[in-house]
Amino acid sequence: MKRRTSMNGHRRRRRSGLPTGFVSADRKVLAVDLFCGIGGLTHGLRSAGVRVSAGYDIDPSCRYAYEANNDASMFVEADIRDLRFGDIAPHYANADVSVLAGCAPCQPFSAHTRRSKQRGEDCSLLLEFARLVAEGRPAIVSIENVPGLARHEAFTEFTEALGSLGYRIDYGVLPCENYGVPQTRRRLVLLASLLGEIALPAATEERPTVADFISDQPSLEAGETHPEDRAHASMPLSPLNLRRIRQSKPGGSWKDWEGDLVNPCHRATHYPAPYGRMRWDAPAPTITTQFCYYSTGRFGHPEQDRAISVREGARLQTFPDGYDLIEDDEPYLICDLARHIGNAVPVKLAEAIGQRIVEAAHVE
Repeated sequence: MKRRTSMNGHRRRRRSGLPTGFVSADRKVLAVDLFCGIGGLTHGLRSAGVRVSAGYDIDPSCRYAYEANNDASMFVEADIRDLRFGDIAPHYANADVSVLAGCAPCQPFSAHTRRSKQRGEDCSLLLEFARLVAEGRPAIVSIENVPGLARHEAFTEFTEALGSLGYRIDYGVLPCENYGVPQTRRRLVLLASLLGEIALPAATEERPTVADFISDQPSLEAGETHPEDRAHASMPLSPLNLRRIRQSKPGGSWKDWEGDLVNPCHRATHYPAPYGRMRWDAPAPTITTQFCYYSTGRFGHPEQDRAISVREGARLQTFPDGYDLIEDDEPYLICDLARHIGNAVPVKLAEAIGQRIVEAAHVE
């Protein structure tokens, strides 16, 4: 099949012909979110007008944040390998348009692991997703993942399977900053429909910065938790790293430090991001599962001598401030919350995807 480059710079499949179905404007669109985590994708889809009736994830620690922030969406603890579409089908009761969405664990395909040619355990999860699609033939399918997945044979198998089932497909690598997300994060997004033509969301004119999202947060010391928001909490710094961050410049690196602060391993890697500060006037780097650590990327606050807080990381992932991450009086670890936030689909990107799903569900 021939390929073309869209105005947004991503690669997309050529489609032809008229829509194969008609959906009136009053149809009910219901979605199920696989690998839902704490609900970034669900929250964005809901904001766009897609009702998400259930989220499935194998990690029970995601349940509280998912259910507390997504009214009427049920969290189901389950392993996708144990599911059949018949288990999911009740969540589509009375639906006119069924949507199956999700983000399979992406570590095997990431630039950090460099394992894109391996067919490990997590690679099979994408094909399990394809199996559920084949069993149930939901009207619309959506996946979101790291760009490296597009080079993996599992993704080829996935798209070929959808094509053989009659889905119209559009996919490409989207820069999240083009969709209101203040990060340089890039994500592979695929949309597929049995209803007819479907297209990836067009870029917005927004180009948000770190300042737009976290400059109004109260000041914190490293290791401090704000008394009015337990999620506005930062990891402590060792005396050595405190000296380092005080010599770090926004957008700079360990090369800004005095010589006695630089380890030989820093020079050996030539990788500038660890121990860096963000810039107020630019997007943040990709918010990873370890953004709470100053040493793992350019996650230093632009001015304060600490890594960004959990709440700041959530804001940069475009979770609203009201998104409740911690159950009252329950103990928690900052690193666990950071893992959940870093794994999430940015809410604004999910909302843009949801808008396209709504449009595709109401083709005329």
